[in-house]
Amino acid sequence: HVQLVESGGGSVQDGGSLRLSCTVSGHDDGSGVMGWFRQAPGKGREGIAGIFIDNDETYYDGSVEGRFTISRDNAKNTVYLQMNSLKSEDTALYYCATDCLGGSCSYWGQGTQVTVS
Repeated sequence: HVQLVESGGGSVQDGGSLRLSCTVSGHDDGSGVMGWFRQAPGKGREGIAGIFIDNDETYYDGSVEGRFTISRDNAKNTVYLQMNSLKSEDTALYYCATDCLGGSCSYWGQGTQVTVS
């Protein structure tokens, strides 16, 4: 049974920082990309950061590039999203996912709320 559990969300003031964590269990042979996504109220889900499982290459959506950093700790089966210089428009429910290929992901977490005010 594959399980992804996000943590680290919360409320922060404009300009603040948060670090999200996503721990994967029951899945030791991932492939493709591990990614972070978010969904703001009334909007669709958008991909914001990804890290390739085979070589740790990263990529970011333009809305977060330079402010957010995705990283991975293989020993802990955990992927992180360091979020700096947070803005009100970053307010959303943040999800992690793994085994993402061609725009779709096989496994998803339940989401963690980030509120910036």
